[in-house]
Amino acid sequence: MLEDQVTNALDWLRNAKDKFRSFATGEERPATERPRVGLALAGGFARGIAHVGVIRALVDAEIPIDCVAGTSVGALIGACYCAGVPLDEMQRIASTTSFADFGRWTPSWLGLATNQRMENYLSRFTRVKTFEELKTPLAIAATDINAGVSVYYTKGLIAPVLRGSCAYPGLFVPIQFEGRTLVDGFLTAPVPVEGTLLLGADVIIAIHLEPGNLEDPRTVADVISRSFTIIQRHGDIAWRQQADVIIEPDVKPFVWDDFTRTKDLVAVGEAAVKAALPEIRAALGGEKREPAA
Repeated sequence: MLEDQVTNALDWLRNAKDKFRSFATGEERPATERPRVGLALAGGFARGIAHVGVIRALVDAEIPIDCVAGTSVGALIGACYCAGVPLDEMQRIASTTSFADFGRWTPSWLGLATNQRMENYLSRFTRVKTFEELKTPLAIAATDINAGVSVYYTKGLIAPVLRGSCAYPGLFVPIQFEGRTLVDGFLTAPVPVEGTLLLGADVIIAIHLEPGNLEDPRTVADVISRSFTIIQRHGDIAWRQQADVIIEPDVKPFVWDDFTRTKDLVAVGEAAVKAALPEIRAALGGEKREPAA
């Protein structure tokens, strides 16, 4: 009985993926056209630097990236890549980053810090301010904490929705934007595959960054982070079933603020993609799926 229920749920998710893509794009491309590749980047604070290595390895292997969706630091890395920021420059800035570059401790009833400095931090990478200026389509995932749903942004100003996507609950004060109260996208979209579907992706490469617990929590941020990680381990079936390729760089040896280990984080991202290249190429070479009736 339980196995039948699980099978039915997985079939529903697969059909929903095709219907969602068809609804989002409103059009079907010729069968002869290559699949449109979407890259979904998870959050993970400093561990997200691994995304730089992921993108570098994909580019070096000539794997196309037609659109990107990001949550939290995945949204930051995605915004920089889509704006055309060189990967070497992203790595250089990341290696000198500290919490003070994007956060300021201001304890309140709603959070321990504000991430208002994120706007200036983004400007160190690029002068691009709107989604419309990006060279590659981008979707940023945030969570409407009142409605309890994911909100994907693909138009307008980047900075405020990026701040919302990075507003880790309990650590950062929520962001008020366009009538919504936004917190970190990881709550409802830990790996934002739906964002790539909104942008018309046919093949989704999902990058998941699972933290490790190599030592006792050092700060309140560690306690909050580990608590949410435990909860999410029991609810990640949806995005895993929607993704065509799942890549999980080995970031467990790193802690949330390991910016000084940027070179190592980039390396594990590259290594994970290189190991997954046969699977990626198989997904790209497969027959294009037709939307479900």
